[in-house]
Formats: sequence, C-alpha cells, structure tokens
Amino acid sequence: MKGMGLIKRRNWPWIAALMAVACLYYWTTSRIASSRARQPSQSVWRDEEHDYFWKNVPVHYPPSIIRPLPTSPPIRYPKIQLSSPHESAHDRDARLQRRLAVKTTFLKCWASYKRLAWAADELAPVSGGKNNPFGGWAATLVDFLDTLWIMGLKTEFEVAVAAAAEIDFTHTDLSEINVFETTIRYLGGFLAAYDLSGDARLLRKAVQVGEMLYKAFDTPNRMPVTRWDFHAAARGKAQSASSALVAEICSLSMEFTRLSQITGDSKWFDAVQRIAEVLAQQQESTALPGMWPLVVDTEQLKFNEGNVFTLGAMADSVYEYLAKMSALAGGQLPIYQTMYEKAADTAIKHNLFRPMVPKDDDILVAGIAHVDSGQITLEPQGQHLVCFLGGLFALGGKLFARSSDLDVAEKLVNGCMWAYRSSVRHIMPETFRLIPCVSKDECSWNETLWKEEVAKAADAKDASESADTIIAKHRLLPGFVEISDRRYILRPEAIESVFVLYRATKRPDLLEAAWDMFESINRVTSTDLANSAVWDVTIAQDQKPETTDSMESFWMGETLKYFYLIFSEDDLISLDEWVFNTEAHPLKRARR
Repeated sequence: MKGMGLIKRRNWPWIAALMAVACLYYWTTSRIASSRARQPSQSVWRDEEHDYFWKNVPVHYPPSIIRPLPTSPPIRYPKIQLSSPHESAHDRDARLQRRLAVKTTFLKCWASYKRLAWAADELAPVSGGKNNPFGGWAATLVDFLDTLWIMGLKTEFEVAVAAAAEIDFTHTDLSEINVFETTIRYLGGFLAAYDLSGDARLLRKAVQVGEMLYKAFDTPNRMPVTRWDFHAAARGKAQSASSALVAEICSLSMEFTRLSQITGDSKWFDAVQRIAEVLAQQQESTALPGMWPLVVDTEQLKFNEGNVFTLGAMADSVYEYLAKMSALAGGQLPIYQTMYEKAADTAIKHNLFRPMVPKDDDILVAGIAHVDSGQITLEPQGQHLVCFLGGLFALGGKLFARSSDLDVAEKLVNGCMWAYRSSVRHIMPETFRLIPCVSKDECSWNETLWKEEVAKAADAKDASESADTIIAKHRLLPGFVEISDRRYILRPEAIESVFVLYRATKRPDLLEAAWDMFESINRVTSTDLANSAVWDVTIAQDQKPETTDSMESFWMGETLKYFYLIFSEDDLISLDEWVFNTEAHPLKRARR
C-alpha cells in the first residue's frame, strides 16, 4: 500500500483501464477455478500443519521413489445413466412421498444419535447407549456427513461438520485399528463431504486421517499393517506387514488416490499403487487365474497362494474397486480395467450360478469356489453382502462397453430381489445355501430334489428327521436348502445394486422393488429411537424379531442414502460424475 503514493496522477487513466482488465480477468479465472475447484486433477490443499503429530512420527522405511499421479487427459467413458422417461405428475408425487419417508426415517435416527450418542461411533438403538468399535472417532457422524448434504439438511450438516472438525485422531482407547474400516469410513467420509461441499475443514480432517493411515505403510516392503498397533506406531516402534485378508489390504485405493488428487501430494497414491502392481503381477498365477485367494501374505508379497476364492465377505471390495478406480482416475490407470475384465470373466465362469427355484426364475447368485489339486468345486452359498455385485457388473458393463456384463448384472440383482421376496418378511437373511442348476441356460424346479438336499444339509444334526420336518422346523421356504445366518444387520448391498441398475437401465420394476425393500426393512427394524439389526428375519409374521441393539454406521451412511437416491432425480449424484466407495461415499470422477 505504501507504494501507491508514488503513482503519478497522469497515469491513473491507464492504470484504471489496466485494473479493469485485471479485474475482469480475475473474475473470469475465478469463475473457471471455482467450477474446477474439486475436479480430481486440481490441487487445492496448502499444507499448513507441519507440526501435526502423525507427520512427525519417525519413519523407519521411507519409500525410495514416489510414483506420481498420472497426468494424461482422462478418457471419455460411455455414459452409465440412461435418461429418465417422461414422469407423470402422479408418479412424481408418489416418488417424492417415498423419498420423504426415507428422509423421515433418517431424521429419526439423526435425532436419537445426536441426543444419546453424539460423537460416539454408534448408537445402541434399543437401549439408548453408545458403542465405540471404530476408534471412538464418531464413525456414524462422519459416515452420514454426505448423507446430510445429499438430503438437503444443510443446518444439520453444519452442526455435524463443526463436531467432526474436533475429532482427535491422535488418541484412541482401542489397542488395534482396522486400517480398511478406518479408510472407508473416515477418509472416505471426509473426502466425499468435502467433494460435495467444498468445506476446507473436511479436507483438513481427511489429511489428518491420511497422515495417520500412512504410518501403517511404514514397513520394510511398504505393505500396510492392516490390523494396526496404533499405540506402538505412535511411540515410533518399527513394524512389519504379515498375512492379511485380501479385501483389507487391497481396498484402500480409491480413498488414498482421491486424497492425492485433491492435495497434489502423490505419496498416498504411491502407497496403494504398490499394492495394485502386486495384484496385477500375480493375477494369472493363482489357483483360479483371474481371482485372488481370500488370504494373502503381505510380508513375502505372495498374493497367489490359497485355494478359496469368493466375491463375498473378506474379498468383496477388491473386485469392487477395480472398475471404480478406472472411473475415479478417468481411465488414466489402465491396469484396473485389465484386472476387472480378467476377474469378471473368471467369476462368471466359476463363481456365479443359477439356483433351482420355484417358477424357474432366471437369476444368478455368487458362490464360493474351492480349488483342490486343480479341481474346482462350487459352494453354493448366498450372502447378502455379495449383493453389491450386481451394481458392480452394471458399472463395469457400461464403462467398458461389455454388454454381457450388464446382462449378468440384471440376473444378479434379480437374484437378490428374489431372496428378499422369498423371505416371509421380505428381507434377505445374511447367509444361506441354494441348489445350483446343472446349466445356467435352463433349470426346472424339482421339489423332490430340493427336499433331498435339505435332508443332506441337515444330516449331521437332524439325521432322524424327515425333510418335511426339517423344512418346518427351520422355516425353510422353497429353494432354500439351509439358512446358516438368519440376521439382517441393516445392510446396504441389495439396495445399492438396485439403485445402480435402475440408473443404468431405468427398469420401472426396480423402483417398486426398492420401495417394498424399504417398507419391509423399516417395519422389522424400527425401534422407538432409530433402527436396529435383528437376529432372525425368518420367524413367523405374528412374532416380533429380537433386536441386537446394534445400528452400524453404514445404516445412515449407506443404506438410507441409496434408498433416498433411488427416489431422487437423476442429477443428484449422477453416476456419470461421481463414483461411490465401498461405504457409499461419492467421490468426484476425473472427466474430460
């Protein structure tokens, strides 16, 4: 400002003109910068936390090189979403009433969490207590930040962000941290809420979580410790990786990559890309080429030894993130598409089966493949968790122009909807067993065979009982051979795939299926305070299922979000602009 006094009066007209041009230029570039502010290639972060605790813990095994983020232009992927058909005023009113019902359920849960369990990981929805299984860092609050924004609850969002900004990621009462769960809930939650709102406080928290999690990678081969001794690492103790569930080590890529995209710091991308390279190198050398075993040896970098191959629990998100990383990075990392296509081809051949069911529905379910001395056998187990797969095949089919994958997606989603409809309460149980058809092309219902399989499955426990007695005793509906886990724990995977397939195909029956699912779930799980998981969804209609007094954070962060979105307009979190992590947190895609 002191220099202004040196400007001569005769220069003011020219200076004024130049200032006007400069202001116009600044306004224009500011508008452009604003429109691009949260594009994946744009770095908006300025590191002002040099003294943050996790940045200053001693590093024992620094990486020799840091892989840079890709700089090539994103490719132009085909559109995922179909345009909506004309909607009558009646249909629109019905859709919005359904969306309001979902929002009302969410607000009931929000009010109880805020009153009774604020800043705790979970609300106990029957007793009104609180639980802290995820570090005591307000997992539910962080998980539903983006749900608040998506539902237009901006006042509540501001309250939640102010509380989230105070979370201390340098302390926990837990002896061990699950790196995967922390990544998908906390890092994913902060990143998505930032991508949606642009609130710098959320990016600051994302970086804090990222700095903490990065310390789990400080091992001799830079593979992360997935069940991490937080306190030993905080004291600066050296650590090394060991065996890990494949999902827990190989499902960190989206969140770490997005953090690098936003901040411009490639260290997080480098950390997860090392894992991806091992996955790709060993994909064809496993006992079931194209897929990876359930457990991998991270210390020896052996990701190809083991004989159990599943798309379900403990492996699911590995496969989910292959196509989603392609979308997130705008095709700049072709390694992920290649891995997806190999895995999809193998899974279709060896894991997906058509079950024998009444009415001969042409549906698919994903089972577990076991390999012994080169022989592949199928365990025809259905899991609610694996219902995410229909949405994944819909996404991969659209992104990579694999029309056959979209056909598979429809049959997988139809399979999950069949499991919902076939339950006495229209809710799919956690795990069950079906009878695989000899052929996927045709399969006729055979009641005699069904009863024979029921008797075989129960032989060890009920050897003296007839099949009819076992069916009545265990409340088995036609098609189900065994129900090994009768719980419903507020899972999102079925509605997730119904939502994605609806956006991709606009099948009107999917809206009706979603509404039936929501009404059934809310009716069975609703408590005075919120919603609770239940022990048994197969008991008679005249009995009330016993609750578990548990409401995991994904109920408000995932399940209700997907129910809300399927009854919303297509441009609310368009799948052509956003991609969801495995905890339903939408991250901005790189696009041309």
